[in-house]
Amino acid sequence: MKSRASRPEDLVDQPGGGGLPGRLGDELRAELIAFRRDLHMHPELGNQEFRTTAAIKDRLEKAGLKPRVLDVGTGLVCDVGEWDGVTPMLALRADIDALPIPDTKVDVPYRSTVPDRAHACGHDVHTTTVLGAGLVLAALDRQGLLPNAVRLVFQPAEEVMPGGALSAIESGVLEGVGRIIAVHCDPKVDAGRIGLRIGPITSACDRLEVSLDGPGGHTARPHLTTDLVTAAARVAVDVPALLSRRVDARSGLVLTWGRLHTGHAPNVVPQHAELSGTVRCLDLEAWRDAADLVHAAVDEVAGMHRAKTVINYVRGVPPVVNDAESVGLLDAAMTERRGSYAIEDTEQSLGGEDFSWYLERVPGAMARLGVRPPGDTRGLDLHRGNFDVDEEAITVGVELFTAAALLAGGS
Repeated sequence: MKSRASRPEDLVDQPGGGGLPGRLGDELRAELIAFRRDLHMHPELGNQEFRTTAAIKDRLEKAGLKPRVLDVGTGLVCDVGEWDGVTPMLALRADIDALPIPDTKVDVPYRSTVPDRAHACGHDVHTTTVLGAGLVLAALDRQGLLPNAVRLVFQPAEEVMPGGALSAIESGVLEGVGRIIAVHCDPKVDAGRIGLRIGPITSACDRLEVSLDGPGGHTARPHLTTDLVTAAARVAVDVPALLSRRVDARSGLVLTWGRLHTGHAPNVVPQHAELSGTVRCLDLEAWRDAADLVHAAVDEVAGMHRAKTVINYVRGVPPVVNDAESVGLLDAAMTERRGSYAIEDTEQSLGGEDFSWYLERVPGAMARLGVRPPGDTRGLDLHRGNFDVDEEAITVGVELFTAAALLAGGS
């Protein structure tokens, strides 16, 4: 016997007034909030999302769908509706991993139960919105209201450079897909609204690790050593400044250090120093040249202090560049659901997002999903332990995705 929640009429409100079908019913809305809270309490790092994968798989199967776990062992792909093998599908993408930071919230019952792990970037919300959209679209498909098959992509390891999107693509998630869309939580936008932008909406992001070596010695005779403390300090200060004069300022190329370590005693010049940080860039072409520029700048500055360098430049992700037609689809979907007043322009950020790898292969767009409670002044931000969302954003995300799927048809 089927559960009550599996019936189409319980999953979605029936259309009225000529609008698109696919608005959330109260029962599914409550279930999705509970699902998001469960994910929030049990965060898992990239490529370790086994519990998360199992939870998503179980709920999709209960809806009569046939999800497939990706080749890496976590994450899933699932089609809603029968693909005809010809008409390109619209894909909805979510990332499912968490961050290695503690959850510092104290006033909510769904605080993380895993030490030093938290869904501090909103991936639990992203996952829940795509899951909810899949359930609604499956209900509409059973009613004959889904014009074309839609693919759900639940991707692992977005936070692990160069991003789990690459392994998802290798698993075939884009086969038959003509367009892909996604959302990302934005704590600067009120819940009930989305931010849209044509063109680049995020930046490229790479990781840089630098090792400096040379003969150490006594601090009484620094002239007989390679003074690695001074060398590391000059690399930390001078390399970012040098880069700013070797690239067009409009490219937004920025090197920011997050770690510098050297030495163990106050009277010993060390033999080894390490620096690590990130290189971010607004411009795709400048990003392609960034590795060579950084290598040359580090070697030049370190060479002035006779330090030998070992540079590990880890290529990360290119910018997410939104396709105009895909942004138009998201605009039309949000206008249908909430009205044009619920859409605002958004700026390009210096954050990195591996959704960009999909857009290197098919057109698509990412929208910023408002998660700030209206009137909230706490200034919550991503990648902080106290990050949280207004759960109205789940409803908005689900209805945005479902409307986009219905409007896309065979695009």
